[in-house]
Amino acid sequence: MVASEEILTPDIAQENPELWDLFTGKDEYDPEVVDLFGRVLPNTCGKKDFFEPLVSQYLIERGCEFEYPDGQPFAVCLTHDIDHIYQPILGKGLTAAAAIRDGRFRSALQTIRQIHNKRHPWCNLRTITEIEERYGARSSFFILALDPSDQDYTYDALDLESDLGEIADKGWGIGLHGGYLASTSLEGLIKDKERLEKILGKPVLGYRAHNLRFKVPETWELLAKAGFRYDTTYGHAGRAGFRNGMCHPFQPFNLNTGRFVDIVELPLAIMDRTCLTYLQLDARATYELASRLIDTVVTCHGVLTILWHNTTLDGALAGVYEKILQCCSERGAWITSGEEICSWWQKQGTNSSPQGELSLMARQIGSPQPLVHSGSKHI
Repeated sequence: MVASEEILTPDIAQENPELWDLFTGKDEYDPEVVDLFGRVLPNTCGKKDFFEPLVSQYLIERGCEFEYPDGQPFAVCLTHDIDHIYQPILGKGLTAAAAIRDGRFRSALQTIRQIHNKRHPWCNLRTITEIEERYGARSSFFILALDPSDQDYTYDALDLESDLGEIADKGWGIGLHGGYLASTSLEGLIKDKERLEKILGKPVLGYRAHNLRFKVPETWELLAKAGFRYDTTYGHAGRAGFRNGMCHPFQPFNLNTGRFVDIVELPLAIMDRTCLTYLQLDARATYELASRLIDTVVTCHGVLTILWHNTTLDGALAGVYEKILQCCSERGAWITSGEEICSWWQKQGTNSSPQGELSLMARQIGSPQPLVHSGSKHI
């Protein structure tokens, strides 16, 4: 990732103050309305077309160039949130019925045969890695490591100890999927992190909040204080695209302190449940949406962050995920984990980088007065 010296001029903020506001998420600092998970609604952000990575495009126009380890034209950050690992028997029966209805008789028969197998079908981390390995890909798994008192508790992370150890040894990433207590306090966040680190026997570097709970800029500050190197929560549950106009990793800027936060954000661009639940797309439309995002990221030599749940990989979008992998592989993408993306980005980060360009924008604006928070309404 290299940018030429001539782009580092002090007039950037004057030229594009709206882009700076978009990049920093200024409109998210005091939202009038949030949803039940405390999330800012897409229509409250100062951006209407989430498919246009306006800030990344601006940096490219200023001469920024982006490089990847083996000269790949773009990168894909694959991620999986592990919300559940045990499917109730009733749920398995409904899954088998749906498979019969859709004409997937082999899948229905497999589910019926395994109906009393506790680990079938959602303890499928190894199966996911086998699919990805066919395309030379790696990914990151985000694990709930919660105290049973946490309202988001669904399983004991210790039940996945052998699975996590095996896939971590093979090069897949393991991050923390923070529950409710982690989203509201530094103490809860650190306890979850330490609980998962004890299981893994090594530091946990990456984070994604359960239900994509996120508050700008507080979440970034909490994560930095807890010792995380990267986050990949920053995206909209109800919309695909580029939340703050970036299709590249970035270091967030805190408008309250006038400083960059010491963490790398890998912005989330597309999630399976966005397509299934919020947009109510079928498999074909989901793939078309993903293809559109891939085209955009290729043009910008960017990074496309994808979230596919382990539970979805047993359902209607299982084939879509592999089709996306095939498409990205054929287009020469570097398909890897959040840990690898973060490590590469930090190695490339110098003053002659997009971050340096954004730093100049910040210095031109100066340190703003702290923004006042008046509270938010929930819907």
